[in-house]
Amino acid sequence: MTGLTKNLSTTWTAPAVPENIPHGDMPGDSIHIGEKHIQMAKVIFPQLLSLLPDLLAANPYERVVLSVCGGSGVGKSETASLLSFYLRELGLGSYTLSGDNYPHRIPKYNDAERMRIFRLGGMQGLVSNGLYTMERGETVRALQAEDRDAEPSLAAEYPWLAVYQREGRTSLAGYLGSPLEQGFAELNTIVSQFKNGAPWIPLKRMGRDETALWYEPVDFTGIQVLLIEWTHGNSDHLHGVDVPILLNSTPSETLAYRKSRHRDGGTDSPFTTMVLALEQKQLEMQAVKARLIIAKTGELLTYRDYRKLMAEE
Repeated sequence: MTGLTKNLSTTWTAPAVPENIPHGDMPGDSIHIGEKHIQMAKVIFPQLLSLLPDLLAANPYERVVLSVCGGSGVGKSETASLLSFYLRELGLGSYTLSGDNYPHRIPKYNDAERMRIFRLGGMQGLVSNGLYTMERGETVRALQAEDRDAEPSLAAEYPWLAVYQREGRTSLAGYLGSPLEQGFAELNTIVSQFKNGAPWIPLKRMGRDETALWYEPVDFTGIQVLLIEWTHGNSDHLHGVDVPILLNSTPSETLAYRKSRHRDGGTDSPFTTMVLALEQKQLEMQAVKARLIIAKTGELLTYRDYRKLMAEE
């Protein structure tokens, strides 16, 4: 056995965090750990310590799979890196896998596919609802050229555009976070191999251009915890995760974070705002399965607390 005992959660003291610690395996990824990330990890880790002994004992190879999920800017990469660091400090081998290596398309092509699905669904929606005319088609194309066709306020000027946006949004929701977009089958195979004691597993690496795709054999000898950091780490399509951890961010917190990233104080495009809202909805629907839920403030939430917090938004 690993030496972990059930009372460790009451005796653990967080070690000092070095300036640079290992992080996820996404090429070119960089993390910036702040005090808020450390606070969240300090809240999560004792909870993990109370769960890990039984979970490790239940697997013949004493291996456990954790996931850290959440929306944009909530600190998944940083928190996962800290949890892995704390595990290693206790003598538990840990590897952090970035789910962002596993979409079927590199980012620019996936962004284009998302847009194509939204616009095709919107146009088909106009047709199926008997609202399409040549003049309206020209108006939509003009708005598309300006990247304004997802802007909700324009429906006041063009009432039929609300149908275009609604139907496009419905089509897009069926693609985001689905096996059409993400390589769940490949990840499920990796999780299965890990839990069945595989000593080496080839893992995918995906950058941001067509040639930045390769596989790297990773030695899992001595690794007892596989930690997946990914927006979709609590998805019904991902199998074998023992402890899904949801880092929650309310819509207003996400908006404030994304505004802070723009030097001019601007906001995201209407389409990006739509994508984020749809992903947030998926996270909310999956939240009931999370083993641990942490607020952006670092507070541990029950599912009931979580629902109340989101209802107040």
